Amino acid sequence: MKRIYLILVILSLTGAAYAQEFAKNVSSARSAYAAGNLQDARFAMEQMLRDLDIEIGKEILKLLPAKIGTRNANAASDNVTGTGGLTGLFVERQYGTDPNNASIEIINNSPLITSLGVILAAPMMHDQNQKVIKVQGYKALLTKNQNSETGKTGYELQIPMNNTLITLKITETTETEITAAANTIPLAKIAEKAG
Repeated sequence: MKRIYLILVILSLTGAAYAQEFAKNVSSARSAYAAGNLQDARFAMEQMLRDLDIEIGKEILKLLPAKIGTRNANAASDNVTGTGGLTGLFVERQYGTDPNNASIEIINNSPLITSLGVILAAPMMHDQNQKVIKVQGYKALLTKNQNSETGKTGYELQIPMNNTLITLKITETTETEITAAANTIPLAKIAEKAG
């Protein structure tokens, strides 16, 4: 019981620390701007955007499924970063253990979205291991990967939504399983939060 209480206290202090950092960056940006120091104002705003990306990423992690098929989430290895710049938000959650694992990656403002859009729009642009499918109304690129060492088949599913790219990867799976797994991810809610 003491351990749970300690964890809750640490989590609440971490949230308070992020709120204080955010407020500090807002104050720094205002002060620098008022003083005519635009470079420092920009830096403080970039830090503020990075902090916002991290908080949004934490909210997105709460939306992700606890399991992908029989693979449990490895919440301890969750990765959330925010660059506050060109790519913005990056969220990653791992599931299961090697060799039978899965992952979900969410990248905001991904440079891959444009090239993926071309592949989705022009079927002659993809190879024999790729096909376009629909997941929850979104066009997605499904890529089959054959492990040359084990002979097992894995899949990668890339789903571009506005300016956000969601990638689901599963080793040792079937097309049916990865499609079913993708349908457990609340894509519209994630796109709205990452937006």
